[in-house]
Amino acid sequence: MSAPDLGEPEVVVLADPESVAQHAAERIAGWLVTAAEARGTAHWATTGGSSPAGIYRALVAPPLRGAVDWSRVHLWWGDERFVDRRDPLSNVATADEILLDRATGVPLSSFHVHPWPCAQAVTMGQGPDWVVQRYINEVSQLVPTGSGGRPAFDIVQVGIGPDGHVLSVFPGSAAFDTDAVALAVPAPTHVEPRVERVTFSPRILDDARALLTIATGTAKAPVLAEILGPERDERRWPAQRARRSGAVWILDEAAAAELTLTG
Repeated sequence: MSAPDLGEPEVVVLADPESVAQHAAERIAGWLVTAAEARGTAHWATTGGSSPAGIYRALVAPPLRGAVDWSRVHLWWGDERFVDRRDPLSNVATADEILLDRATGVPLSSFHVHPWPCAQAVTMGQGPDWVVQRYINEVSQLVPTGSGGRPAFDIVQVGIGPDGHVLSVFPGSAAFDTDAVALAVPAPTHVEPRVERVTFSPRILDDARALLTIATGTAKAPVLAEILGPERDERRWPAQRARRSGAVWILDEAAAAELTLTG
């Protein structure tokens, strides 16, 4: 599957990671409010790792904490490592520590927090394929569908891997050869952590009402220059699936150092 030319995203370059986090949080809060007003609920598929930490800190602080009716928000994850939720490698860990903290987090009902059921699978002796099917079933019951019957999240937030991967869709991924909404992913051998994953298809990026990509730091500069460069090949750089009209990319100056931006 070669990447179609779907136009270009809005690229915002800010001074530092703190500015990126604050601006991203403001965008997310605005989209959540708009979605809840339009459809009664807002479905946000967030990302894992350390990248959303600053965004979560901005969302739990005034004025953004009070700007969103959190009772109308559902929180999902675009992908997950096949580990227990309490494992530091879990993509949920950062949200649990900041966004969902009982004392200082946002007032989001536990019934509206939807992690991939990896913890249950580990306890029950089930595998990643079981997790995928359970999550697809849960999503299909709650998230409106877009084109092709795929879930249409109000917000999908992603980061960029050092190899150009997005979600847990790595270069050359089998996700490009299936119509499945989600799939299990073998443990990668070229990036850390080397654990099995579960992930949505990159096609969910097509149907997201708001698509947000975040990247900061000098380590991301070389791969961003390729992803946002003249050649389009999403099998080589899966993050190019997020390179489309209507999407927003928020970068700091260090990550954007090797880009040639026009307009």
